[in-house]
This record gives sequence, C-alpha cells and structure tokens, in this order.
Amino acid sequence: MYEVIFSPLAEKELYKLDSGLQERIIAVLERCRILPHRHAKSLVGSPLYSIRCGDYRILVEIIEGMLQILVIEIGHRKNIYKK
Repeated sequence: MYEVIFSPLAEKELYKLDSGLQERIIAVLERCRILPHRHAKSLVGSPLYSIRCGDYRILVEIIEGMLQILVIEIGHRKNIYKK
C-alpha cells in the first residue's frame, strides 16, 4: 500500500474546508492507497495526477519507487487548474 503525504500547502487548504468535506477527501485518499493509478487521472504536460472528489480536485504526485502519494494541492475544480 502507498503512503499518503501532504505538502504544507495541501494541509493548509484541507483544514480551510468544512469538516464533512475534509472527511470525504481523506476517505478518497484512503481508497487510492491500494491502486492509485486506477483513481487518478494524468494531467497533460505535467508529472502530476488529479483525483476527483465531488466538485473538488486533489493534485498528487505518485512516487513509485518509495510507494508514496504526495498531495500537492487541494481546491475547487474551477480554480485548481489555473495556476
């Protein structure tokens, strides 16, 4: 199983959300720990992947050699890709 690690930015964004949404995002990440490529969509021109959780997206980097999922950013789908 993969280990989920949050970047400081992702952790800050997670705690800004309401508790129900926080629980949903954590549950989605727990499901992704077994087979992350099944749940993640590759972003074009980027090494990052996007995981869908309702109207929110979780941008992650999957590190195969160390079996880690690094959560880079969490945000609403209308804002997350504009950076």
